[in-house]
Amino acid sequence: MAHRSGQYDLFVIGGGVNGCGIARDAAGRGINVGLADMKDLGGATSGASTKLFHGGLRYLEYFQFRLVRASLIERETLLHAMPHISWPLRFVLPYCARTRLDAEATPAARLLAKSMPWLKGRRPAWLIRSGLFAYDHIGGRRTLPGTKTLDLATDPVGIPLKRQFRKAFEYSDCWVEDSRLVILNARDAAARGADIMPRTRVAKAVRRNRQWVIDLERQGTRWQVRSRVLVNAGGPWVRDMLSDVLKLDCVRNVRLVRGSHIVTRRLYDHDKCYFFQGDDGRIAFAIPYERDFTLIGTTEMDHPNPSQSPQCTDEEKSYLLGFVSRYFARPVTHDDIIWTYSGIRPLYDDGADDATAASRDYMLTSDEADGAPLLNIFGGKITTYRKLAESALARIAPWLGASEEAWTAGIPLPGGDFPLTGFSALVASLRQDHPFLTDDWATRLVRAYGTEARHILGGARDSADLGKDFGATITAAELDWGINEEWVRTGEDFLWRRTKLGLRVPTDAATAIGDYIAHRCAHLSPAATSKRPCQDSTIVPAMH
Repeated sequence: MAHRSGQYDLFVIGGGVNGCGIARDAAGRGINVGLADMKDLGGATSGASTKLFHGGLRYLEYFQFRLVRASLIERETLLHAMPHISWPLRFVLPYCARTRLDAEATPAARLLAKSMPWLKGRRPAWLIRSGLFAYDHIGGRRTLPGTKTLDLATDPVGIPLKRQFRKAFEYSDCWVEDSRLVILNARDAAARGADIMPRTRVAKAVRRNRQWVIDLERQGTRWQVRSRVLVNAGGPWVRDMLSDVLKLDCVRNVRLVRGSHIVTRRLYDHDKCYFFQGDDGRIAFAIPYERDFTLIGTTEMDHPNPSQSPQCTDEEKSYLLGFVSRYFARPVTHDDIIWTYSGIRPLYDDGADDATAASRDYMLTSDEADGAPLLNIFGGKITTYRKLAESALARIAPWLGASEEAWTAGIPLPGGDFPLTGFSALVASLRQDHPFLTDDWATRLVRAYGTEARHILGGARDSADLGKDFGATITAAELDWGINEEWVRTGEDFLWRRTKLGLRVPTDAATAIGDYIAHRCAHLSPAATSKRPCQDSTIVPAMH
């Protein structure tokens, strides 16, 4: 919904992680913020990542030391702010003595081959270890354990691998539930006064009388708002927003790269991830996923049209299956695939020949014409979203006379107000207060909602108190929470973005969930004026 006056200090186009992160930071500084996204929040790039907070070990081979260092420092800041949706992971990098140095080899590998021809294509263990030493130390690591060497003949992580791999290096990075990260930033922004408008298209925006006049459209209803400053965080559509909606020229560009992933049945029993190197210079991860599955990704293919929905192609499936099957003792086949997803990464176009080498750093450009400033966001990666927001506010705050003091570091996101080491204690406490919860159920709720799981459960002493049971531990109470607090409007919103329970529910249950959400949302109160087409906070009492 929009402010009654239709007047904002700052309006953000784009409800991905960068847009929601900027809205949160700005709202926390007392700035009157509005945000619109034409889809569901996190419905594009930000919900289709490899789901890692990481420094980018392979970026060291492209000499992106500043980006790696900034990402490593930020990794632990984020970990402590959201211990429910982010947690440490150990990555196992099997050592293979010979790597082909072809046209797609990294700059570091080519430099090594040129300066030390006696290596003849071998990437020695000491070189990998040196990179991991830098990874351990350039980011001021405080919480996460450092690198160690593994004997795959005796360590359990060697069991799923081919016997030719005898040695591995193990290092730390972090998992993050990407689409929940978006929602929690949006919720915190809203709690601090921001107006968050998913499924709302910015049809037009023009400068007039030292401000932006913005035409918004939702479900056939069109209305206008005004803002002193406009932020274009359109992700894959950032360039299209400039040319088609704002009617402005721009010399900057984005390189759209499709990253596809496959989810298979669980391929191994331990909780560590594998980092596999390919002969083509690329890498792939195999990551424990949603307890019973393995996530494998990612590809890097140019995807020039953002309006074309990204899909994991048969070629990409075969590529990923072949890639990991070179490492796993048991080949991974098409029959193992449970689900696939793809996202478009809007990388800042730095002119790199290969998509793998394109920079993951971000670029901010500003335009203060006619006294109505515009800030454009190009590129970026999920690990640096909070720092990107700080950089954006460093530009925006002086335009609005707002606080220039950064504040988000160390401030938990909703549900994250418990210690990094307190997850198990929170699960145990939840089970003690609600004895009907199984360990898996309580763990899932805490992973998704943290301390806010208590709000969903309320005073329930029995599962029947939570309303209709849809299976897979999904109840009416949880769906109502999603509708009331997290902008859930369809079954897909809940099953594939707020959660990944779509992997577990059969078709009939998914249909029942979608029908329940549609019925509940039909009771959303219409607004009195066209400027406020839907008061998303107004819901009828739950039908338990």
